[in-house]
Amino acid sequence: MNIVFIGAGNVATHLAKALYRAGHEIVQVYSRTSYAADRLADLFECAATTNIDDVCNYADAYIFAVKDSVLGELSAALARRLPDKLFIHTAGSMGVEVLGVGRGAVLYPMQTFSRDREVNFADVSVFVEALRQDDLEVVRSLAKDLTEKVYELSGEERRSLHIAAVFCCNFANHCYALSEKVLGRHGIPFDVMLPLVDETARKVHEMSPVKAQTGPAVRWDENVMARHMEMLKDDERMLDIYRMMSESIHAMNDN
Repeated sequence: MNIVFIGAGNVATHLAKALYRAGHEIVQVYSRTSYAADRLADLFECAATTNIDDVCNYADAYIFAVKDSVLGELSAALARRLPDKLFIHTAGSMGVEVLGVGRGAVLYPMQTFSRDREVNFADVSVFVEALRQDDLEVVRSLAKDLTEKVYELSGEERRSLHIAAVFCCNFANHCYALSEKVLGRHGIPFDVMLPLVDETARKVHEMSPVKAQTGPAVRWDENVMARHMEMLKDDERMLDIYRMMSESIHAMNDN
């Protein structure tokens, strides 16, 4: 397929490279900034533009990998010229209807993407949706070129999936950042936590997260928790997080 990418960030970069390796042609990249558009377009020796009105009209599919807040606006701008083209967005928390076109679809790769870290798409679960059955087959075929882990989900189901992913990935990573902050006060490198991080992740491959939970909140060790909270008293936000997380852990494990 000939594909235009609307957006040139982390998701667009990894998805475009994976589709290119699978034999698809990236024919143009749009981004609001010329640096981002050129950087991604250079990988495929294709055209780049910062003007949505200059996006070409001959692609088979237009993949939107942009912030949720501008998705509808950019789709509407392009749909005025290309009302019959297949538009595909990659957002986990937005329904297909946000595209505002008759041929709308979703291809949501549920993974965390950083520009300089390669992703093996064969390990990634991809969730698809489309307004038309023929377009669903197209987007499913695209997803199958990336991974065997392809699932059809409605927008409502995908929004729940996205919330779960935020807890599992974004919030968990923020806890790593908070840990690093505490360690940094005493000059301790975060590397000392990596065996703990790795074992925690390995355990949930073999047991439920609830059964894998350990720590003072599970057994409600008030002496330990009181000492921890005393140490955090000068950082009100971290203290609140510690208290709420502890209460949540205990409540879930007390049932």
